[in-house]
Amino acid sequence: MYRPLRYVGTALLYALLLGVGTSAGAADLKPGLKIAFVPKQINNPYEVIADNGGLAAIKEIQGEGKVVGPSDAGASSQVQYINTLTTQHQDAIVIAANDPNAVVPYLKRAMAAGIKVVTFDSDTAPDGRQIFVNQANAEGIGRGQIQLLAKLTGGEGEFAILSATPNATNQNTWIKWMQEELKKPEYAKLKLVKIAYGDDDDQKSFVETQGLLQAYPNLKAIVAPTSVGIAAAARYISSSSSKGKVAVTGLGTPNQMRAFVKNGTVQAFQLWDPGQLGYLAAYAAANLASGKITGKEGESFDAGKLGKRTIGKDGEVILGPPTTFDASNIDNFNF
Repeated sequence: MYRPLRYVGTALLYALLLGVGTSAGAADLKPGLKIAFVPKQINNPYEVIADNGGLAAIKEIQGEGKVVGPSDAGASSQVQYINTLTTQHQDAIVIAANDPNAVVPYLKRAMAAGIKVVTFDSDTAPDGRQIFVNQANAEGIGRGQIQLLAKLTGGEGEFAILSATPNATNQNTWIKWMQEELKKPEYAKLKLVKIAYGDDDDQKSFVETQGLLQAYPNLKAIVAPTSVGIAAAARYISSSSSKGKVAVTGLGTPNQMRAFVKNGTVQAFQLWDPGQLGYLAAYAAANLASGKITGKEGESFDAGKLGKRTIGKDGEVILGPPTTFDASNIDNFNF
């Protein structure tokens, strides 16, 4: 059964980590901004950390923040929340989209009503928002996953990808770049045998892991570019005969993966700080809602303790490169 409370941080925690008070740029922002976060799933541990980072930033600028969203990651499950927030006349909506297209008409309606829209973590089509706050360069994330996989497997053998939902924009983009990286001659002995989908559901991801091991007895690794999937895969393998034989890697938080690194199930995995991702998205939304920026390429804005950020092509703002976590450094991180 899904038990998200083990991983749930609090807005207070991120306020302490990121600092409370008015940031250097907060004085230039409108007071009392109403900013709502819409995660893929309200109970997804990764999303909770990201949203809490956003709430901490909103507190810094003396705004009103809240988090609303669905309990499932269906393509259209976020629509009703967008419509409600539009009716409530929020100043900005910050959303991690479950589908690149399904929510766009409703976000466009929100923008027509004067609400600023920022996507983060998982983008929509560009006409569904003003800014996309990306965790890192998508190509770098995808290629980096294969590079790490090669180190863990000696550069050969069968592996599978355990993704989130089939429509997840970020997952599909990363997987595309993983497949591009695989075309390089140095990875000729690595074979992708299956892309499975756990729908960002803990139990389904757990069952999908079991199915992969049964269907591919020579499997050497599972790459899960989703925090729900990597934890579920590690949990299954940690108590199976595949422990030590099948590598588990992908994208996860140090706190959820620490036990699996300690017990030898997972050697290494990657991620950025999701709290900082939410924090940056909140500042982007606040600057939009204050009229400081419009989302055009080349514009810059203050992002509190993350410093000055510049908007790139197609309205993209990048947080920074991911970190590789392993036994040597995992205890240095707490998120």
